[in-house]
Amino acid sequence: MQHLWTVRVAGALAGLANGLFGGGGGMVFLPILSRRGDLSQRQLYATCVGVIFPVCLLSAAVYLLRGGVALAAALPYLAGGLLGGWLGGMLYGKVPTVWLRRIFAGFLFYAGVKYLL
Repeated sequence: MQHLWTVRVAGALAGLANGLFGGGGGMVFLPILSRRGDLSQRQLYATCVGVIFPVCLLSAAVYLLRGGVALAAALPYLAGGLLGGWLGGMLYGKVPTVWLRRIFAGFLFYAGVKYLL
């Protein structure tokens, strides 16, 4: 029962991060899921996407209902974002996991430096 409680708290923290920052819940889920040890690196990334997708939908719905979404500003990015998501899904399994880790670490490093400056 302890494990189930821990998993739910971790999920709540990831959802909270996603809701507060408009994203980033997947970055919380990744180290949590990696502790399980029974998922391959590829399954780990795919599972994070699968878990965070409904969390993002819920956060976006709350933002939309509260008037926090500037649809006119967001719509031009949607086509590119959908294309990039499709392309990333198609590349899934073709990029070596060592490069996935490096690219992900690079994004985290860049974002961290950007926010600190």
